[in-house]
Amino acid sequence: MVDITAIISEGILGGLKSVLNIAIIVFPLMIVMEIAKDLKILDKISELCEPLTKWMGVSKESAFPLAIGLVFGLAYGAGIIIQSAKEGNLDKRSLVLISIFLVCCHAVIEDTLIFAAVGANGFFLLTIRLITALILTVIISKRLPVQEK
Repeated sequence: MVDITAIISEGILGGLKSVLNIAIIVFPLMIVMEIAKDLKILDKISELCEPLTKWMGVSKESAFPLAIGLVFGLAYGAGIIIQSAKEGNLDKRSLVLISIFLVCCHAVIEDTLIFAAVGANGFFLLTIRLITALILTVIISKRLPVQEK
């Protein structure tokens, strides 16, 4: 017979552990983001990435949240993306396009290493993911209306 209270308590504890693990990474990232913003490091990153963000159809302020999502994945990148959106650094169009890109291509380091460990060609996997995400994002960006500032 199944003990429903054990299942529920295990689910709650598992969920709380996951939230704690995400918070352990997202909070320091948010602090680093604020420090980088104050030191104008984010501006320099945005300027370096401007050709890419312009080609993708997103604002140059999207560079940092996009990079965090690429490296750390959706769960961790979402905290930075939400924070940037709340601060008014991301317009809705860029938010949609970043989300589309990251759905196709997130946690590139972790995922690539995991699949390479089981025999996949990491370079091929990474290349295909990046190209697919870029092409899809560019196609959709051409169809989304540009918002006035």
